[in-house]
Amino acid sequence: MAQDLVRLHVTANLPIRVEPMVYAERVELRLGNAFPAVLVVDQDALPHLLRALEEGRAALEAASSAGTGRKPH
Repeated sequence: MAQDLVRLHVTANLPIRVEPMVYAERVELRLGNAFPAVLVVDQDALPHLLRALEEGRAALEAASSAGTGRKPH
């Protein structure tokens, strides 16, 4: 694993809070409770982020359908 990466493991039970920053045309995503990580996304970048997440979900579903992925719990 590369040492220069920040890795956040998002699980189904991780609290995610959204703060729209209307004045800055950004959205702040707070991940976690006690020491949250924050992802700030420009409004223009939201479609790009959503597409990337959708591509990842589709790839996982395809691998699961093909029997090559990890089995769901």
